[in-house]
Amino acid sequence: MKLIENTLKFIFLIIALTFSESLFSQVHNQSWKNIIHQNKDDWFKTNEAKEIAENVLLYQREIGGWPKNIQMQNPLSEAEKQHLKALKSSTKEITTDNGATIQEMLFLSKMYAQNKDKKYENAFLKGLDYLLAAQYENGGWPQFYPLKKGYYTHITYNDDSMVNILNLLKEIKNNTNFYAIKPADDVLKKIEIAFQKGIDCILKTQYKQNGILTVWCAQHDENTLLPAKARAYELPSLSGAESAEIVMLLMSIENPSKEIVNAVESAVSWFEKVKITGLKEVKTYNEKGRIIDKKMIPDENAPAIWARFSELEDNTPFFCDRDGIKKATLAEIGSERRNGYAWYKTTPQKVLNKYPKWKEKISKSKTVKIKDEYNVTVSKNGKGDYTTIQQAINNSKSFPYKRVTIFIKDGIYYEKVKIHEWNSNITLVGESKEKTIITFDDYFDKINLGRNSTFFTPTLLVEANNVLLKNLTIENAAGEVGQAVALAVSSDEVAVINCNLLGNQDTLYASGKGKQYYKDCYIEGTTDFIFGSATAFFENCQIHSKKDSYITAASTLKESEFGYVFKDCKITSDENVTKVYLGRPWRIYAKTVFINSNLGKHILAVGWHNWSKPEAEKTTFYAEFKNLGDGFHPNERAKWSHQLNDDEAKKYTLKNVLGTFKNSSKKEWYENL
Repeated sequence: MKLIENTLKFIFLIIALTFSESLFSQVHNQSWKNIIHQNKDDWFKTNEAKEIAENVLLYQREIGGWPKNIQMQNPLSEAEKQHLKALKSSTKEITTDNGATIQEMLFLSKMYAQNKDKKYENAFLKGLDYLLAAQYENGGWPQFYPLKKGYYTHITYNDDSMVNILNLLKEIKNNTNFYAIKPADDVLKKIEIAFQKGIDCILKTQYKQNGILTVWCAQHDENTLLPAKARAYELPSLSGAESAEIVMLLMSIENPSKEIVNAVESAVSWFEKVKITGLKEVKTYNEKGRIIDKKMIPDENAPAIWARFSELEDNTPFFCDRDGIKKATLAEIGSERRNGYAWYKTTPQKVLNKYPKWKEKISKSKTVKIKDEYNVTVSKNGKGDYTTIQQAINNSKSFPYKRVTIFIKDGIYYEKVKIHEWNSNITLVGESKEKTIITFDDYFDKINLGRNSTFFTPTLLVEANNVLLKNLTIENAAGEVGQAVALAVSSDEVAVINCNLLGNQDTLYASGKGKQYYKDCYIEGTTDFIFGSATAFFENCQIHSKKDSYITAASTLKESEFGYVFKDCKITSDENVTKVYLGRPWRIYAKTVFINSNLGKHILAVGWHNWSKPEAEKTTFYAEFKNLGDGFHPNERAKWSHQLNDDEAKKYTLKNVLGTFKNSSKKEWYENL
């Protein structure tokens, strides 16, 4: 009896151990997607998870992305591993289609959360770099990157490809801890911009039917932004599937702009208008669980459904076989496409279910009143009076008698900002220079409006008088792609205090007939990065060259006594920069003077360039006084430039250059800052 009892205990023990091991070994019988989403956190500590993670790392290409439709959990032979290593440098078939790249990044994040292995973090961040690099300038993403010829270059909403990317970026930028890996600050900045550009692309691609916003196509042309064709049976149309997930993304955005609200409400109206009731899809399966037939039958109790494809002109549902010919009913197409494709979807019902609470929340936020219209706050998190800078400016009093102060909380504001001529006496003040960032990325070729395209590129344009900008970073993030203005000022009595002005060519356009004051600023660029016709005084600024080229390109008006005056400034450069001119004349009456400034060794001994305009040597006024540093070579300067004497230098005071009451004790405009 004892022997039987011991035998039974042994059998039960073996069964328990076997069952315990099977809890993890069963993972190989799951789909790759289920492994990522259904396994509990503790599983990601197991050896089996680590083995699969090695596969994920092997499949990742050096560019950062992954191919699609790979069951990562399947064991690899040694020959297969060597083959994948050989493919590391290949960029073919790398994509975000069918969840590729996004799902691998999520898996790596979960691995890192449980193991803190640096290789998981590095691979995740490389994937993030891939996603950022793949984005078009217009904010969209192609299906494959590097680009694959054909319809794959279209902006791809199909199978939620772009929405998946934007949801990932949203989770990271909002610091929700959904992803365990935290990028560096410079990458977070790129993520914020990429997300905002992506949302902007969504808003621009929403289709207008007879002037009324509707929804989206599964793919849009990357240039025209219009609905585009993909496979033969995926014709330009309005999508009842992909559009739903787009709207769910838009509704997840905190403190949405009026444009986002309008996009959501328009899409909801369309979903309500085109929903199909009283029709049910019936599927027939074979013994292996494969669909062998689909039919649509009347059923008054059936839940609402939406057609995958609807006509752009009138919303009529249509169906299509591989011959590309539209059919009116599902029954008219062959069994292969009829049974192998999702022609109807219920996803829009999620939108309709969520919409009432979302609408209530938005309505409440609209009822908040501005307490003090002369002192308002902009905050991206919705805890201010406005969420965008332009909203605050547009709602400010025109030509106010009192100064209007717009306090901008730390954040990355991806927007083109314009202070209109009627918004005089206005102040934009950031919470901190380093973290209050206004950025955009327009440039000459992107604007493409002819020879004057440069003047349409500014991130921030000031047309009003009596404006103060303080504690801000103002950036043109287009990169080294030609003319791209960060800040343009064309008005009078404008002060820019403790700001970073970032860009490359043409960073600061200081122009017009007025007077401008730049104090304690950092200004960087490559070519002619301070240019224009204004009378501008730069005090205690750092002027930083990123390339061998020219700092200033003044176009001073003939009648102006002063042009650009730099006093007590530090003239610096990147390490590899060795040949920089202080200035060249954009127009022949250019005036530029450097006083008591420290010139780095990158400044050429000749100092000034005539821009191949010999006549400008007689009309320009380029001068220096008591500069210092390795770049100060007064005896080797261009013969047509000047070294001021003490008496000549006396007139370059702040009051004399910018003042209105030069011979009076009255308080000057810049003394009220």
